[in-house]
Amino acid sequence: MGEHIIKLPDVGEGVAEAELVEWHVKVGDMVREDTVLAAVMTDKATVEIPSPVDGEILWLGAEIGDTVAIGSPIVRLKVAGEGNAKPQGDAKAEAVAAEPPAKLPTPKPETAAPIAKASPKADAPEARPAPAVAKNTGQRSVSGAPRPEGEKPLASPAVRLRAKEAGIDLRQVAGSGPAGCIGHDDIEAFLARGPQVAKASGLARNDSVEDIKVVGLRRKIAEKMTLSKSRIPHITYVEEIDVTALEDLRAALNKEKRAAKGAGERPKLTLLPFLMRAMVKAIADQPQLNSLFDDEAGIIHQHGGVHIGIAAQTPSGLVVPVVKHAEARDIWDCGAEVNRLAEAAKSGTATRDELSGSTITITSLGAMGGIATTPVINHPEVAIIGVNKMMVRPMWDGTQFIPRKMMNLSSSFDHRVIDGWDAAVFVQRIKTLLETPALIFVD
Repeated sequence: MGEHIIKLPDVGEGVAEAELVEWHVKVGDMVREDTVLAAVMTDKATVEIPSPVDGEILWLGAEIGDTVAIGSPIVRLKVAGEGNAKPQGDAKAEAVAAEPPAKLPTPKPETAAPIAKASPKADAPEARPAPAVAKNTGQRSVSGAPRPEGEKPLASPAVRLRAKEAGIDLRQVAGSGPAGCIGHDDIEAFLARGPQVAKASGLARNDSVEDIKVVGLRRKIAEKMTLSKSRIPHITYVEEIDVTALEDLRAALNKEKRAAKGAGERPKLTLLPFLMRAMVKAIADQPQLNSLFDDEAGIIHQHGGVHIGIAAQTPSGLVVPVVKHAEARDIWDCGAEVNRLAEAAKSGTATRDELSGSTITITSLGAMGGIATTPVINHPEVAIIGVNKMMVRPMWDGTQFIPRKMMNLSSSFDHRVIDGWDAAVFVQRIKTLLETPALIFVD
C-alpha cells in the first residue's frame, strides 16, 4: 500500500490561488477515480476537483473558506501500489505530515474547574421558594402549573410592563407573593428557566446565535459590493416609462411565433431584449456610458463593443453573466443569449468567460422590483440600469384618465465620470425608445 497526494490543479488563466468552498468527502471515505472531492472558487467560477485514483481519504489539507495556492497538497489518499508520495528520511515527520490539522487543545481539568463550580447565581437569579399556605389563598409554587383559562394573574404595573417588554405571558408565571401575586423575582426565575417554558400563546423566546462563515460566492459578492460602494460616488436617477405600446408589440411578436428561415424557432421575448437594444442605441449617442474606470491609473477605458451584464439570482447568490457584443445582435438573438446564460448561471455551468467582461449592467427583480431601487454599480463600470416592476396606473391624457402600463427605471452612475445631466439625457433617450418601440428597429 502507498499514499497518493492530490494537489490543487491550475483552475484558470493566470490564477495563483482559489478559495475552498465545499468538501464532498471526509477522512475515512473510500473514493473511486473521478469521484468529486472538493469544489473551489476563483472570481465567480466554481470548479470541481476529481480524484485521479481509487483510495481511502487519509487527510484533508484545508477548511471551508481557506484560500489555497495552486500546487498545494489538499488531499492524501491510501492507494494500492506505491502511490506518488515521496518517502522522507524522517519516518516520524512523514507520519505527522499525514495527520489531519491539529485541533485546539482540550482545556485541562484545573482550568475548566472554576467554570464548572461557579455559583448558579452568576448565571441567573434563583427563584425564591414559595412558602406553604392554605389552599384558599390561591398561592402557587414557582414551578406550579399555568393558571386556568380566564384567571387574571396578579402583578403590579411595573411587573406587567417588564413582562410585556420581555414578551412573557404572565399567565404562565407562577407568583410567590401573597395570593399568588407575581413579583420581579418570579419574572427573573421564569427567564432563568429559558425557552423550555412555553407560553400560552405558543410563543417562546429563542436566544440562540448561529455563526455562519461567509465563504464562496457570498464572500465574493460582499467584497465586490464593498469595493463598489467605497470607491464609487453613486448618483441614482429614477424615471417612469410608459411601456403600454412596447408590451403590445412584445405580445404580438410572441403570439406570431414564426421561425426565421433556417434559424429554428425564435425565443419568447421578455422586456430585456428591447431594453438591451435601446441601451445600444443610446450608447451610440453617449459612448462614455460604455466605459470602465481605472481610478488608480486615472484612465477611462471607453469600449466600442457593448457587453451587457445581466444580474441574475441563483441558488448560490448573485452572478452576472454577460451578453457579449449586444451591438451586433438583434432582438431575438439578444433574447436567446439571455435565456442561455440565465440557464447556465442557475445550473452552475457558466464559464469564467461568460461571467466576466461586461461594460454596462442591467439589474432586475422582475415582479418583485418595487417602485424604485438604488442599484450598486458593478465596479469598474460607470453605469447600471435597474428595472422595477410593471403596473397598470391611471394616467391623464389631457381629457381623461386612462389605464397605462407603467414601469420605473432606477439607474445609477459613477459621478466621477458621468455628470447628472449626461445621466438624465441617457435615461431619457432609453425612455423615448421604449415608449415608441418602432424606433428600436430603425437604424
